[in-house]
Amino acid sequence: MANIVLAIGTSHSPMLNSLAEDHLRHAEIDQGKSDWKRTLLDKDGQPATYDALLSRADPHIADLIAEDVIAERVAQCQAAIERLKATIADAALDALIIVGDDQHEQFLDDNLPAMLIYGGATIWNNVLQLPADAPGWWQRARAQYHEEKTTRDYPVAAGLARHMVEYLIGQDFDISYSENLPRDHGEGHAFGFVHRRLFGDTHIPIVPVVLNTYYPPNQPTPRRCYALGESIRSAIETWPDPSRVGILASGGLSHFTIDENLDRQILDACRAGDKQTLCDLPAEKLNSGSSETRNWIATAGAAEHLTTQWQEYVPCYRSAAGTGCGMAFAVWS
Repeated sequence: MANIVLAIGTSHSPMLNSLAEDHLRHAEIDQGKSDWKRTLLDKDGQPATYDALLSRADPHIADLIAEDVIAERVAQCQAAIERLKATIADAALDALIIVGDDQHEQFLDDNLPAMLIYGGATIWNNVLQLPADAPGWWQRARAQYHEEKTTRDYPVAAGLARHMVEYLIGQDFDISYSENLPRDHGEGHAFGFVHRRLFGDTHIPIVPVVLNTYYPPNQPTPRRCYALGESIRSAIETWPDPSRVGILASGGLSHFTIDENLDRQILDACRAGDKQTLCDLPAEKLNSGSSETRNWIATAGAAEHLTTQWQEYVPCYRSAAGTGCGMAFAVWS
């Protein structure tokens, strides 16, 4: 019988591959000072302008975008990533389930599954595709998800993936299934981050579980995400091969407006195994980047039998309006 022996949560923001001085460049997008446009939401999940967020923000946040504070928090995040990388390397896993979202990288409005499991023999990561005039800081920020010089195939635990689909269908989950990536982008950022930043020389076969966290109208509810995690654990336990399996939540927590109270509530609930709190999280607060919290909820459901070994939370503010990303890292075992 197989077992889930390790669970991990990790942010995957482009800020995690940015120099400290580049964080304020990310803020320029929030402020509308860039050619790129970003839709901002307030802490209640309602659309808001940058100026409106600034008018409501705690004035103390201005102290948190000082150069030395940003540098310190960047260092904290990098140390947490290295710790996760070492944890994965030491775990001797036979397979790693990665729960992540797809942001119109492979699945568009012509076919946008709420839940999908990928079961091809391999999954490929492409080189970075940006316009030639893209600024260097943005190229650095995006490079963490992609191969440097040529595409690369990574192994997939295809037999386990198919078993999970069959089991979950039997548990009344309408799971979509794919053995091919339909578009030239290659694997999405949620999965590329794990391969490029957390695996190193490790070649663990993965099972990509893709949740539509971002795009209405078919975003799974928090309760449904938790139930999916519980059923994934049951599926693994019915896999006849005596495998050591891990599960990893990729993304989150709150962004592009940081909500420290929400983030800490989520992490506390994960630590305490508080199913009710995670299931009852208001769906309206889980939109835009904060929607990736659903990946953590599913992973927490799969990790009910495990104990939190450590958590790290680093609210990486990049503007006085409170924009940025609530970076979170956790290990259950």
